[in-house]
Amino acid sequence: EIHIKEPIEKEVNPRLLPGELLLCEASTVYKYMQEDGSNRGTYGKLVCTNFKISFLDDDSASDENEPEFKNKIVGENDITLQCVDHIYGVYDEKKKLLTGQLRKYPERLIIYCKDLRVFNFCLRYTKEEEVKRIVSGIVHHSQTPKLLKRLFLFSYASAAPNNRDGRNQTVMFDTLEDWRDELERTKGNVKYKAVTTNESYRVSEKLPLYFVVPICISEESILKYEGRGIPIWCWSCHNGAALLKMSAFPKEQDDSTSQMQKAFLDGIYKTISKPPYELLKMDDLSSSLPSLQDIQTAYTRFKQLFLIDNSTDFWATDVKWFSLLESTNWLEIIRRVLKKAIEVAECLERQHTNVLLIEESATDLCCVISSLVQVMMDSYSRTKSGFQSLIQKEWVIGGHGFLDRCNHLHKSEKEEAPVFLLLLNCIWQLVQQYPPAFEFTETYLTVLSDSLYVPIFSTFFFNSQHQRDSSMSGESLKTQSGPFRFLTVWDWSVQFDPKAQAFLNNPFYAEKPKPDKSQRKTARFKHQRQLSLPLTQAKPSTKRGFFREETDHLIKNILGKRIGKFINSSDEPPNSLREFYDSWHSKPVDYHGLLLPRIDGPEIKVWAQRYLRWIPEAQLHGGGTIATAAKILDLMEEVQSLQVKMDEEHSQAVSGDVHSVTMLRNSARLSSLFPFALLQRQSVKPALPTSTWKDLEDEDDLAKRDDEFVDLTGDMS
Repeated sequence: EIHIKEPIEKEVNPRLLPGELLLCEASTVYKYMQEDGSNRGTYGKLVCTNFKISFLDDDSASDENEPEFKNKIVGENDITLQCVDHIYGVYDEKKKLLTGQLRKYPERLIIYCKDLRVFNFCLRYTKEEEVKRIVSGIVHHSQTPKLLKRLFLFSYASAAPNNRDGRNQTVMFDTLEDWRDELERTKGNVKYKAVTTNESYRVSEKLPLYFVVPICISEESILKYEGRGIPIWCWSCHNGAALLKMSAFPKEQDDSTSQMQKAFLDGIYKTISKPPYELLKMDDLSSSLPSLQDIQTAYTRFKQLFLIDNSTDFWATDVKWFSLLESTNWLEIIRRVLKKAIEVAECLERQHTNVLLIEESATDLCCVISSLVQVMMDSYSRTKSGFQSLIQKEWVIGGHGFLDRCNHLHKSEKEEAPVFLLLLNCIWQLVQQYPPAFEFTETYLTVLSDSLYVPIFSTFFFNSQHQRDSSMSGESLKTQSGPFRFLTVWDWSVQFDPKAQAFLNNPFYAEKPKPDKSQRKTARFKHQRQLSLPLTQAKPSTKRGFFREETDHLIKNILGKRIGKFINSSDEPPNSLREFYDSWHSKPVDYHGLLLPRIDGPEIKVWAQRYLRWIPEAQLHGGGTIATAAKILDLMEEVQSLQVKMDEEHSQAVSGDVHSVTMLRNSARLSSLFPFALLQRQSVKPALPTSTWKDLEDEDDLAKRDDEFVDLTGDMS
């Protein structure tokens, strides 16, 4: 039975952005809360615009009790049209996927989002005409194929004031100077050159306007096959070895064409294998890594574990959590990608060998591996501006097909694959293993993943630089206030005020010490380094339970059960790679040098903040990693105040970042999923049938007997 609260009389209107138009709305819509199975919820108005679906209740009109971490563009009850994954209607308690024209309208509407939120609306008390309008409107605007120019991106850019310059030290790589500066920064300008051959896109529309190639490559060679078969420079190591990528020729060609292309490639390889260039190692990623289809399949299975719309389902799946998690294969794909990045790093760092990554278009897995290698080997890429510049260089300007891979236009699901999300998952593994090495936080990565679906930024809504440039050149897109310009996602002030932006910055970041500073300053830096998690042994003992040293019960629940193809298992790498891996892990970590991820089975974890943040049952009130961080901040503040008292002379050198995240001072309101969930979202464990609890207990006992590596004691507490 649903407890019916009287609908609000007060008129609540949606807050519309420039260019945003209200398309349809329905009153007296009941939104269920996810916390338990009691059918509790709130009445309000459901609206659909050309930008978002939004639920407005009486709380929407007030600014009281606003969260500390608030997005100014997308509210808690807002879903951008690009963020809608699937929509289901409930007819007589049966769920049915809604697409296209509807003959019958549902009594309940369930919206599953790409950021893993689940919205459950009851339409039983809504007028029939309004139900028809709102349901058909939402389905049409979020699920049917659309033209690029119909994206809200264009409406917003035409109507919004364009006086922002959101570069914020981020290098955009849209000018020749940006590429030359990057060559100079990495000392690659002796052997490589930035070329203008593709100006006006005369070589290829898939290539950026400017890019870098070996000095010995001629303009004729670049033009011959529209840029295919040409090694394009990504990054140079400190020892001179370089990371390169190349678009492969199509495999199915007639013999004469194939022979000509082979001769062309042989000539290129000979040219770049001679001094002053290092030896060349080629790596065809299409054969050494999972296919895009495999990645999409794994992620589709994986995300189903978190799209939970009621407590009963959560506790039912909890029984089989480990086996369900392993069966998705998502964590294994992350491990394989990290292992490939270690292989490339070993070639560059130890063997002083150039590595050429080969892929059909060089815009998918090439982007993942080249970005990962640079984050692992170049500490600049671990700063916020450096990481953003890296994404611009390798992904945005590099030509990753965000429009197709995210399926923003709903044109073809065959092209869809979470390639960029795969990179962020891999980066998160490094961030949680080596926190002081990164200037940004996991919250930054979570927000960046959410920004994939916010169509007011051009960053993630084009397939190439050419597509973006040609979209901007249309006469109809000239605005009254001046030249037409898209926003970039790197201007975080558009989404967050300064207080909220503080959550994106890591207060524990171990800044690079200045060589001319006193010994005393260096000692303080070393003290900060010890704030990271302790380093594991190079070869974990097979008898050691990998949960026993974990203090965070949430993380304990999300480690894979024997996810474990250990690095020295069936796919054991060559001895030289194993030695390189073991040797590095046996030494103290230099947070500004090479970083190698730990990839033994239990070390690859689920990104809890992103995937569990909307599930109240997964929260630890006053616990989790955020509680540890709050305590460390207390200690750091105390140490700093003592330092000031002891030595006024050095008080200016002490970082003030510790005070930036003021919300951490009130640790009583924190949960393990902070800053996305506070204690207002409390969860009540449902009253399950006795038989279900018995199953849970039996499963717990079975798991203890079955697997000596896993200590599940207390998991259900």
